[in-house]
Amino acid sequence: MITTQDWADTRCLWEYHQMGHAPRPCSVAIGLGSHDLGVADTAVDLYRRGMAPLLVFSGATSPTTRERMPRGEAVHYRERALELGVPSSAVLVEPRARNTGENIRFSRELLQEAGVDVSSALLISKPYEERRAYATARQLWPGVEIVSASSPMTLDEYIDSIGDARLVIDMLVGALQRLLVYPEQGFMIRQQVPGDVIDAYERLCRQGFTSRLLRDEQGQARRQAC
Repeated sequence: MITTQDWADTRCLWEYHQMGHAPRPCSVAIGLGSHDLGVADTAVDLYRRGMAPLLVFSGATSPTTRERMPRGEAVHYRERALELGVPSSAVLVEPRARNTGENIRFSRELLQEAGVDVSSALLISKPYEERRAYATARQLWPGVEIVSASSPMTLDEYIDSIGDARLVIDMLVGALQRLLVYPEQGFMIRQQVPGDVIDAYERLCRQGFTSRLLRDEQGQARRQAC
């Protein structure tokens, strides 16, 4: 059972994961691959609004996308963008990335090879991955201004789109854990995590929302805070 406190803690994490950036024109928009085709839809909307002259879709496949997107996440995103009217000349595909760090590194390499001068990048991700994408890009792409974006939706709307409330909470907890432990590994910049967010995260861990936590060599969840 998901308690009233669980829901309050979940909303606390949801709000923290979102950066609250206002979209603005950037050199390029990069859609980070996942199971969520809404990333492609949001990228197209931002393109139509003049927020970027070029779209890059980045992503291979994963166990959660292999059946739904057999040709690869980036390829399916591109197909969706073309279906929605974006010209093929405005879309680049990076088909190798299997995590957020590779999304950033491989997209950066692709743009360099294409001769695209990038001073700012609009990163489009799932709603609860905005902060992770931002922190990763700041670490791996210094000197480029990063603006985070995602499909505009509430927590309740996102849960409805996934169809599994407990899974969504697990994903929010797992995303927060990565913000806590990845900076020490050099994967992203360190960010301030407010005390109420840490408290919410710890309570949800104790309540068993742990299926998406990273594990150590002994299989134990790494729950430490900054």
